[in-house]
Amino acid sequence: MKALIRTRIAEPHYAGGLVDGARVLQLFGDVATDLCVRVDGDEGLFRAYESVEFLAPVRAGDFIEAEGEVMRWGTTSITIDFVARKVITPADGAVASAADLLAEPVVVCRARGTCVVPKAARRPGAFGRPAPAIITAAIVGAETTRAQTPHLPITAEELGREAERCVAAGAAVIHLHVRDGEGRASQDTARFAAAIAEIRKRCDVIVQSSTGGAVGMSVAERAGPLGVTGPGAPEMATLNVGTINFGDDVFMNRAADTIEMAERIRRHGAVPELEVYDAGHIDIAAALVKKGLLAAPLHVQFVLGIPGALSASERNLAFLIDRLPELGVGGRLTWGVAAVGRHQLPMAALAARWGGNLRVGLEDNIYLEKGVLAEGSAPLVARAKEICAQAGRAVATVAEARTLLSGGGGAP
Repeated sequence: MKALIRTRIAEPHYAGGLVDGARVLQLFGDVATDLCVRVDGDEGLFRAYESVEFLAPVRAGDFIEAEGEVMRWGTTSITIDFVARKVITPADGAVASAADLLAEPVVVCRARGTCVVPKAARRPGAFGRPAPAIITAAIVGAETTRAQTPHLPITAEELGREAERCVAAGAAVIHLHVRDGEGRASQDTARFAAAIAEIRKRCDVIVQSSTGGAVGMSVAERAGPLGVTGPGAPEMATLNVGTINFGDDVFMNRAADTIEMAERIRRHGAVPELEVYDAGHIDIAAALVKKGLLAAPLHVQFVLGIPGALSASERNLAFLIDRLPELGVGGRLTWGVAAVGRHQLPMAALAARWGGNLRVGLEDNIYLEKGVLAEGSAPLVARAKEICAQAGRAVATVAEARTLLSGGGGAP
């Protein structure tokens, strides 16, 4: 959550038209008030600054934008990082009214502070504090190989053991692919049934089967896991809504194929997870909702950093989140981020701060840190749980995740 104020500073305080630094802190206070109102419906109380750095002078006539971002969620508090930038400044010259729009904003101040809204002062109808974060573990995928990491689980028994480790580390959802006897991607119904049985034998967890499979598979082949029914059926299934370049290949999802897969998932009874790789996929998903092919509650997964699709950046994630209301289901949706490679954990940290959910695991990233292989997906889940703790986010239990994904939960 962010808030921004832009204003012209008109009151010099010192010689040379310099403005008192307290004026910038006043702007930070207004930004903090904006955030408190959004979160809790109350102006709140500014408790303290942890740090303040004045980095460049502000003079009368400068336009300053002050921005705040919630970095940590406390029980009754929010910790905010502030930054103030000079974006317009009076120009030197004979014309007194001349001014320059700066090509690059100048950072004039940074700070971190904490605001408190007592529980008794909170009002219903505000944006609210984020719900517990759902951690998904993508434990095998279709592309990662044993040559890349010896810790990749392949057999049903290995998948069951790794799922158990991930649940113990904090995961509530297992995103599941399966492999054949040669380690190649497979959508075989019997292999999914065997893997799900091994997982369920060891732990209670939401199993989310992939219907993306691997590049080049037909819709009928990709729908293999939906053939698993009864007590062993997957509770969730992915729904890919649009075609993208996928490295040197093309991941084909024609409109008719997406509609057919949506119908298959609906008949199966699984909860669909909408896979959004690119900006236009929001438009496709909105059209599916409008046609009645998808209905609330929705779960949207932003898959970022695939070569050929939308890159993994803070700006792109913010853009996609801003577009979620276009899906037309009001607040009856949840969202998460799955980013590939070195982007996985930084984007997970953004999701934790911004009220979203996190996906980690060997499908998307094999490293715990630069040059250090993760010994399975469980260490990445543990790191995701640490990221949530740093952001003040609780981690959802399996039961809480089921409630949230069914539209029955929200911010506390």
